[in-house]
Amino acid sequence: MNPETTSRIEEILGAVDADLAAGFPGDRAEPQPVHTVYVSAADVEVDTPAQWGRRALELAADVRPVLADLAGEEALAVALSRLRTNPIEDLRIDLEDGYGRRDDAVEDRHARHAGEVLAAWTSMRPAAPRMAGVRAKGLGAGERRRGLRTLELVLDAAGGVPDGFVFTVPKLRDARQVDAVNLICAEFERVHGLDEGALGYELQVEIPQAVLGADGRATVAEAIHRGRPRVRALHYGTYDYSAACGIVSAQQSLAHPVADHAKAVMQAAAAQTGVWVSDGSTQVVPVGPRDAVEAAVRRHHGLVVRSLERGFYQGWDMHPGHLVTRWLAVAGFYRSAMPVAARRLQAYAERTGSDVMDEPATAMSLALVIRRGVHAGAFTHDEVAAIAPLVTAAWLDELRSAGGSLGD
Repeated sequence: MNPETTSRIEEILGAVDADLAAGFPGDRAEPQPVHTVYVSAADVEVDTPAQWGRRALELAADVRPVLADLAGEEALAVALSRLRTNPIEDLRIDLEDGYGRRDDAVEDRHARHAGEVLAAWTSMRPAAPRMAGVRAKGLGAGERRRGLRTLELVLDAAGGVPDGFVFTVPKLRDARQVDAVNLICAEFERVHGLDEGALGYELQVEIPQAVLGADGRATVAEAIHRGRPRVRALHYGTYDYSAACGIVSAQQSLAHPVADHAKAVMQAAAAQTGVWVSDGSTQVVPVGPRDAVEAAVRRHHGLVVRSLERGFYQGWDMHPGHLVTRWLAVAGFYRSAMPVAARRLQAYAERTGSDVMDEPATAMSLALVIRRGVHAGAFTHDEVAAIAPLVTAAWLDELRSAGGSLGD
């Protein structure tokens, strides 16, 4: 091959390499929360996380045999510990669908209160949500001015942008809407004297046009790349999306085929971009007669496990009772996966033979189990080391930095 051809190949592929590195930088180092709790701005208070934790513990005590049957005593102990110490990891104060339409003066008051609550939580961590923010009205013609005013009032009352703040943009329909959100963020940063890129947001996928546009392209994929690095996550909206697809209410569920299709597109679009994907919610809550409560507990636990098995490590929780089965399912999922993952990583680190021939990409996936499980409190690094002495926190960091090719 002559030098001119080689040079031309490098010129073509060098540009491709740069575009791919910029567009697909890989997973973020920051741990993804296991859930997002939605609480109406009319109801939220500084002690809301503690109140939810107490109510969750009361439910757990009432249905303890059911919980132990679902995931075992070890996972239950982990879940109960989390409910006592820090039950909510991520919380959105809702001024959209879960809040409804109210007089402007009322929403103004609730928006200011939301900002005050968010500011208070920053000084209460780790006994307060690690991440928190708001969901204001969306970008539609009839509501965007109200949504912008609400966001302004929240930030003003918070004294700026609180640490860990993120806001949710509901009902994405067109990738061009992201351009407007980026402009909103830039203006808020200018007004509050923040560094460029300080404000981040999530896109809520609850309209079919967000998945498949009129031109046949995946709207959500274009939206991610228009919005990065400000776009932090995609959140699936179970009921708006399925209703828009014509699914009758009795069949609306995050386990419905239309939900699986939408989330599969979201998952593929977000892969290697550093943008998280969150599953949606269930409207079935554990209240009422004993048999109804136990059925709701089993249902939610099964849905959370289903999501985890499909690679959706975050979901919505809408009721204190959901915290019980969220943390139980998360603890059980990672505790059951950890021993096998640790042994395979030990063999990978030693380059010894085993019954599974793991490649670098698989090693990265196994390491993800360990990192996510430790972050969720499902187990400790000491428990991992007891099974796989070489699989330390430092070694996992090296594996991540090497892109899975450590030792090759």
